[in-house]
Amino acid sequence: MKVFFRTIHLYLSLAAGIIIFCSCFTGTMLVFEKEIQHALHSQRYAIKPEGGRMALANLVPTALKQVPKAKLSSVMVYNDPEHATEIAVSIPGKKKNNAEMPAPKAGKSEKGHDHKDKKPKADEKPNITLFVNPYTGQVMEQFNRRQTFMYKVEMFHRFLLGAKNSLGDWIISLSTLIFLFILITGVILWWPKTKAIMRQRLKIKWDGSTKRLTHDLHIVTGFYTSIFLIIVVLTGLIMTFKWANVALFAITGSKPPVKEQSKVPLSVYKPDTPALSADVILADMGKTITSAEYYSVRLPRDSSATYTVNVWPEGAIETTADVYYIDQYSGGLVGSQTFASKSLGQRVRAYVKPVHTGAVYGLPTKILSFVVCALSLIFPVTGVMMWLNRTKKKKPRAKTLVAA
Repeated sequence: MKVFFRTIHLYLSLAAGIIIFCSCFTGTMLVFEKEIQHALHSQRYAIKPEGGRMALANLVPTALKQVPKAKLSSVMVYNDPEHATEIAVSIPGKKKNNAEMPAPKAGKSEKGHDHKDKKPKADEKPNITLFVNPYTGQVMEQFNRRQTFMYKVEMFHRFLLGAKNSLGDWIISLSTLIFLFILITGVILWWPKTKAIMRQRLKIKWDGSTKRLTHDLHIVTGFYTSIFLIIVVLTGLIMTFKWANVALFAITGSKPPVKEQSKVPLSVYKPDTPALSADVILADMGKTITSAEYYSVRLPRDSSATYTVNVWPEGAIETTADVYYIDQYSGGLVGSQTFASKSLGQRVRAYVKPVHTGAVYGLPTKILSFVVCALSLIFPVTGVMMWLNRTKKKKPRAKTLVAA
């Protein structure tokens, strides 16, 4: 039986080994991207408090005046007094600036709602982040992640520099699935028959021959990292394949969320009432905002939409924000979706990406993820070396039989 699994393990590794190596290598590089950015560009994030913060109604227009044609998308505010405010904007080219923060204009239609304001097109999605001093309104830096080296690394990691549903996307996806079978068959091949063999397979014999050291690095390191790599691969599959995502919700006994625009709460349109400013909206939220680590505000896109406020409580991770929908005319809460109120499947799904990247518990799990990804680079190299050693052994034997 092990001969069968060894054959599967070998040929799957030869087929996808290079792609798996590249994925692990780029994944290792991406683990500490945020920390590297903060270390190399501290001036982008850190500011010195100077009196009181500017109201968003003044801060945002002041910042946008410094960036011609910028169209506001959302504002990220940190309660840390020494952290810059981050304003996400898009620069659509020849279109007019439509980025007034205080109060979006309310237009009329035959039904009392203005639906001419459509969602931004793909090229109008936020592509620039403005790092702004919240005390002076000065734009300290304009940052476009799509132009950075790490963004290219991520695109290589996900799509081989292609795009969603491209050939590169499918190659990465299939290689990830193959990697899962390689890991499972690797654990089966590792499993010892006796306790004596187990003791040998739990430690590396550093003073052994080159062949023995290569063998141990592949077998022993593979065993210790296999469980973590299986988790990384499974989370990758959930983010890649629809069937894996559906399976997650089925296992947790939950229904996948339906993304429909009609599900989003709307404001009660009042033609003679001006929309409230973002500062008024946030002031009414009180402790929900002041006790958070940071929060973001997205303006209504039209006269019937709401303010969307995402709140990250202290210690929350990127994908576990509480979302509040606020009526732009009355300031009342018309809907919310806290992380705790979500189904089990939604909560588990929210942790998939942080587990995959190692960000789930901050620095400790990032270090663990970095080490595991770095060690995984050993397997393709040592695996090929072991395969070459076996092929070299077979050739002399064949020659000996011919000579005889």
